[in-house]
Amino acid sequence: MYYLKKTIEVAGCHHLDLTYSSKCTGLHGHNWLITVYCKAKELDANGMVIDFARLKELVKEPLDHKNLNDVLDFNPTAENIARWIVDRVPLCYRADVQESLNNTAVYIKDGEADIF
Repeated sequence: MYYLKKTIEVAGCHHLDLTYSSKCTGLHGHNWLITVYCKAKELDANGMVIDFARLKELVKEPLDHKNLNDVLDFNPTAENIARWIVDRVPLCYRADVQESLNNTAVYIKDGEADIF
């Protein structure tokens, strides 16, 4: 099995729709560190699991320097963003979304082992 991970920095803003009072319901920004984990039993014709540039294209380009509420069709919590990445990126089984130094959400596809 081949494994890879790539960390991508994304700057963007969002507000959260919450059932309780919170300053996070107001528009605010983060410099997210997003780590994407992919795996494959065999490499593609280029000798890769997935091209690192393709990962950047799939994750950074739609989100970077954007209002996430305008580009995502769900409440853009770190947890929901992690799930969106796993569902969006081919061969991805895990995504970590760190919105600040001490706040990270992780989504791991059901049945997948945590390798890194």
